[in-house]
Amino acid sequence: MTILVTGATGTVGTQVVAQLTARGADTRALVRDPVKAKLPAGVSAAQGDFLDVNAIRAALKGISTLFLLNAVVPDELTQALIALNLAREAGIERIVYFSVMHSDVYTNVPHFAGKYAVERMIETIGLQATILRPAYFMQNDVRLKDAISGHEIYPMPIGDKGLAMVDVRDIGEIAAIELLRREQASGPLPLDRIDLGGPDLLTGSSVARIWSEVLGRPIAYAGDDIAAFEQTMRGFAPSWMAYDIRMMIERFQTDGLIPAPGDAERLTGMLGRPLRSYRDFASEMASQWRK
Repeated sequence: MTILVTGATGTVGTQVVAQLTARGADTRALVRDPVKAKLPAGVSAAQGDFLDVNAIRAALKGISTLFLLNAVVPDELTQALIALNLAREAGIERIVYFSVMHSDVYTNVPHFAGKYAVERMIETIGLQATILRPAYFMQNDVRLKDAISGHEIYPMPIGDKGLAMVDVRDIGEIAAIELLRREQASGPLPLDRIDLGGPDLLTGSSVARIWSEVLGRPIAYAGDDIAAFEQTMRGFAPSWMAYDIRMMIERFQTDGLIPAPGDAERLTGMLGRPLRSYRDFASEMASQWRK
C-alpha cells in the first residue's frame, strides 16, 4: 500500500514526505524532475504535473492514499479537480486535501475561494477525505530576513485582529499522522476537517515585539498600508499573485485568522506534545541569522 504525496518538494510537502519516511510508510512523490528532486532514501518518484492527465494516471497506479497539495497558481482549481477526478477514477478512497483556514469565509480571496470550491466538490460527490485547513505559515516570514534583520522592520501588514500562525513542521507531522490513520484503517473513513493553527494569536505589533526580544534590538511594525504592500510584492511576484495576497492580507486585518475553540487541544492531542510557538521559530531564525 502506497501513499502519493503531491507538492512533495515544496515547503509543506518536504515535511510530509520526511514524516512519512520516518514512520516507515511506502511513499511516492509526484515531482516535475526526478533527477533534481532531493527525496529521502526509499521514496520513489513519479514524474508529471497536474495538467498532464496521462502522467497523473500513471502516478496514481497502485496508490492507496493520496495527499493532494496544489500550489497557488492561476489554474489551481482546475489542477485540483483533475487530480481528484482521476483519483476517483482510480478507485482511491483515502484522501487528505490541503486547503486553507477560513476558505469558506474569505470568499473574495482568489486562492481561498478556489480551495473552498475543491472542498465543496469533495463533499458533494462523496469522496472519503480529510481536509486540512492551515493558517498562515510561520516559515513565510523566513523571506523577511532583510527587512527584519537589516532594516529592523516587520513588514507584513497583518493588522491587530490576530493570526494563529502555524509552524510547517507541525503541519507536516499532523498530515502524516492523518494520512497513516486513513491508510491503516480497515475501510474508508468519513469526511473530516482539521483546522491547523498555532498556539498564539499574533498581531503585527506582537510579532515585532517578539523579534525585538530575540534579536536584542528594536524591531518596528511597519503598519497596515495594503497598497504599499501590494506595490512591494509586485517587485518580485506576478501582479495577479500580488493582488491575491493583498486581498488575503485585507481579510487578516478585518477578520483575523482564528481557530475555533478546542482546535489547539485537538492538535496537541494528535502530536502528543505542544504546538511550536512563533517565539520558538523566531529564536531559531535569529540564531541562524547570527551565524
